[in-house]
Amino acid sequence: MQINHDTRCALDYVVDLLNTAAEEDVPDTLQSVASLRAYVERNGVSGVGELGAADLAAVRGVRDRFVEIFAAEDARAAAEPINSLVAQAGTTPQLTDHDGYDWHVHFFAPGASLADHLAADGGMALAFLVVSGERDRLRRCEAPGCGRAFVDLSRNRSRRYCSSRTCGNRLHVAAYRARQRDSRTTGAGVRD
Repeated sequence: MQINHDTRCALDYVVDLLNTAAEEDVPDTLQSVASLRAYVERNGVSGVGELGAADLAAVRGVRDRFVEIFAAEDARAAAEPINSLVAQAGTTPQLTDHDGYDWHVHFFAPGASLADHLAADGGMALAFLVVSGERDRLRRCEAPGCGRAFVDLSRNRSRRYCSSRTCGNRLHVAAYRARQRDSRTTGAGVRD
């Protein structure tokens, strides 16, 4: 699947925003304007000025819509919240070349709030996945107790974990240890 740089960046910040939400034993990490600023800096979101409590509340609202889109059972169920999100953001496509990147399209209006910026660009990136028949690449980690969001960009759509270094490796090590335990138990029973 071919995804341009800007769409990939938008998908990355959608996933990062989703992963700030509270999960089972993990608290919400988007609780303050400082944590919102850290999110913006971590994701290199361009054109963001001063942020306040209203921005935090609005971005958390966008996050809730992204959660709904990720949880949608099929493309039809994802289309309505995507359409609504993009329309409410006042999407205004425009060509730009900034920060050393070649020409690309921004979907947010000039001077848009951070929430509208995220909703427009993130919503359009998700729309591109739906249009290209790739909505099933929007996934949640299969590791027990994790559930973090990710976009499976592997060629064969086989990615199961948010991170092969953490969740994937942890499960592989656990499976290895279980096999070792089983072989010791089985081996001990044969000797008797």
